[in-house]
Amino acid sequence: MSALSTPLADSAIMLRRNLKHTVRNPVTMFNAVLFPVVIMLMFVKVFGGAFSVGDHYIDYVTPGLLVMAISYGLGATATAVNSDMTKGVINRFKVMDVSRGAMLTGHVVITTVRSLVGCAAILAVAFAMGFDPAASAVDWLGVLGVVVLLSFAAGWLTVAMGLAAKTAESAGMAAVPLIMLPFLSSAFVPADTMGFGVRQFVEYQPFTPVIETLRGLLAGHPSGGDTLAALAWCAGIALLGYVWALSTFKKRA
Repeated sequence: MSALSTPLADSAIMLRRNLKHTVRNPVTMFNAVLFPVVIMLMFVKVFGGAFSVGDHYIDYVTPGLLVMAISYGLGATATAVNSDMTKGVINRFKVMDVSRGAMLTGHVVITTVRSLVGCAAILAVAFAMGFDPAASAVDWLGVLGVVVLLSFAAGWLTVAMGLAAKTAESAGMAAVPLIMLPFLSSAFVPADTMGFGVRQFVEYQPFTPVIETLRGLLAGHPSGGDTLAALAWCAGIALLGYVWALSTFKKRA
């Protein structure tokens, strides 16, 4: 067996293991899907009429809720990684000569899978509520690519947080800022309607260009500037999370 095939085989095993854990604990998936849907219903049906962002508020808010569906599943990842570390599961894998990188990659991939399921649920509810995108087939591929890239990047950062935390409870709390960031973005109202200070934070935080990229793709006229900023943020977050995770893993494993 080649040096490359062993880590790939180990990653597949870790992915299968994490998938089984998710299936056995459907609350994790339920929470990742339910809360963004509840927030969608609340903002569109309760608050939507108060926002002047076009004729169909559902068209404006859906991109932000896709990002929210990704962020709401991150707490479960941080907790699961920390549990593996603190309960000695990783030490058992070391005895079995499982690739170290495969253990972490399995968590990142299952996070991405959960994110895709959550985003699919958001889109299904959005279409039921009258969502009417003008995206072409190429634009939809772009939406999928951005969602996968953000999920992958956030997954690595959350894995690093889970490894660095001392307990499973603190690991779950470490992901709270990532869960809250979509609320402090252009997900629900344009940044230029906000007050001084808040507006600048919203414009320069990482989720806003991602949301604006998704919004442009779904509207059929993507913005090159937002897309470049979104890709740069995702790449930077992924690199930070990857380096931090490996560094912490080597120290604690």
